[in-house]
Amino acid sequence: MNLIEVKNLSFGYTEDKLLFEDLSFELKKGEIKAIVGQSGAGKSTLFELILGNLKPLKGETSCVKASEVFQDPYSSFHPSYSVLNQIEDVASTDDIQEHLDVLNLEYELLLKLPHELSGGQLQRASILRAILMKPDVLLLDEPTSALDNVIQLEVMSSLVKKLDDIGMLLITHDLELAKWCADEVIQI
Repeated sequence: MNLIEVKNLSFGYTEDKLLFEDLSFELKKGEIKAIVGQSGAGKSTLFELILGNLKPLKGETSCVKASEVFQDPYSSFHPSYSVLNQIEDVASTDDIQEHLDVLNLEYELLLKLPHELSGGQLQRASILRAILMKPDVLLLDEPTSALDNVIQLEVMSSLVKKLDDIGMLLITHDLELAKWCADEVIQI
């Protein structure tokens, strides 16, 4: 079964200047596919199309239950509520400790407000929230850009270990990261 299907997708904010044309790919359980391209190439727009938030000019997309990790974690958390409250609003925290260990996060950090965490800590909390939502697909938009190289490797390694249960679509400008972890690299 395909978790994501993109068929003959064409999109642009104006019809005479397309971001992509006739793009097609599928994502299955156990796969990571990476979308690589320069800034402004339409990588994040592709996620919006897959999620149904934008309408394509041509073609179609379908996606099963997905969780998204955004590039800027500060924009994905409300500033007035603790990180833990926001995670509990959308997911069960029954098995939170095993994920905290893998993501190198301390539980006490989750009791704080988002602005009290570093960008890297908040990004890992964002990844934690997405995993705890138990999606079929993780949509990862530059999920490690706020992390240093060592933590970046640890986080991506832990995500790769989740592939028995899910599929992942990764947006990155880091071609080396894409080649390291992805089954297929799609350049747009």
